Amino acid sequence: MIKILKQFNSENFTRLWWAQLISQFGDRVNQMALIGLMAERSPGSAMQLAKLLSFTIIPVFIIGPIAGVYVDRWDRRTTLFVCDFLRGLLVLSIPFVFLKQDSMVPIYITVFLAFCLSRFYVPAKMSIVPDLVHNEHLLMANSLLTTTGMIAFVLGCAVGGFLVDRTGARGGFICDAITFFISGILVFSMRMPGKFKNIPSKILQTGKEVMTIIRKSAIQEMKEGVRYLIGHKEIRLIMSMLFILLSAAGAIYVVIIVFVQQSFQSVTRDLGILAIFLGAGLFLGVLIYGRWGQKIPWYKTIFLCLMSGGMMLMVFAVSVYHFPRIGVAMALSTLLGLMVGPVFIAANAVTHQVCDAQMRGKVFSALEIVIHLAFLIAMFVSSYLSEHVERVWILTGVGVILILVGVVGFIRFQSDLALSKEKGHN
Repeated sequence: MIKILKQFNSENFTRLWWAQLISQFGDRVNQMALIGLMAERSPGSAMQLAKLLSFTIIPVFIIGPIAGVYVDRWDRRTTLFVCDFLRGLLVLSIPFVFLKQDSMVPIYITVFLAFCLSRFYVPAKMSIVPDLVHNEHLLMANSLLTTTGMIAFVLGCAVGGFLVDRTGARGGFICDAITFFISGILVFSMRMPGKFKNIPSKILQTGKEVMTIIRKSAIQEMKEGVRYLIGHKEIRLIMSMLFILLSAAGAIYVVIIVFVQQSFQSVTRDLGILAIFLGAGLFLGVLIYGRWGQKIPWYKTIFLCLMSGGMMLMVFAVSVYHFPRIGVAMALSTLLGLMVGPVFIAANAVTHQVCDAQMRGKVFSALEIVIHLAFLIAMFVSSYLSEHVERVWILTGVGVILILVGVVGFIRFQSDLALSKEKGHN
């Protein structure tokens, strides 16, 4: 991994990579802490867990529409640093202030505010990547950043499961806050070239922003972003595929937690183990695609991954339901991650290639809104259905839908390509 980072000859990108590894590791620990907290206060309730998770998604619709607009105006390095620092403070307030209270409302509010900051962080992170590496390295750079999440997923689930088991949710929240602070320091140490380096006065910059807002509203710029998305076929397809994939993720996320708990008669132990192997599969899928992905057309990667991922989800659900063996479940979790991992790299790389530099923030912000809307809706629908339908059938149904979408999408895209070639010859 370190050898691959050195190939970019970019110290700034290396620091960003390490910052993401540490920060996202803390996020997974925090996730285990939240699951443990809800298991203590509302054991076995998929709807209560979905309610908590909704406060991590709602900021997408409130802050997301304007986040990309301002990210394209601000110094992205400064944006990343401020978001890390403030999120660290917010998370730290949970174990030292709010866990002492019986009410969940203060925790909901804190989680909501922290994820409001994340809405600025995500498009800033994705938008800064092309400014750190050369265009020919974009695919590998996206692969490494996605790999960061996969490594963090595995390590965070392993350490988080142990921490929460030993120290309770309090230890998980403290660990997450510390990782935010470390990530912020790494980002702040980056020395940005060109236009990012020559921003002398924050006060003057703020004044210019005010005049810009008066002259041209954020709403108008958001409209430009939407028109830009509509005008690019590749980005429209990416948005559609991510909507479907995140709908599937939302539908199974809460349901599969309760499904695993019931199948293996544990709260977090086996859930953490399976999360580790799922993350390992995602890591392998990302690594393989990052190394050889340029040889495969991006649309084939996306549709084939949807089909194979849907099939593995069906096999996982049926196998665990009828034969709850942790060894079999670990192997199937690894294969599931291996199948779906390359989708996100392909989507990010294509978006970077076809998107103009001044529109990146708006585009990635719009993508965030689409995929989180899909996740939120599917999560509540599946949580409600799980009270009336066997959870194994919900997971199996999602798998069938993914297979159908992959098959239909692949056939239609092949037909469109053939039609375009035919028109070109004429």
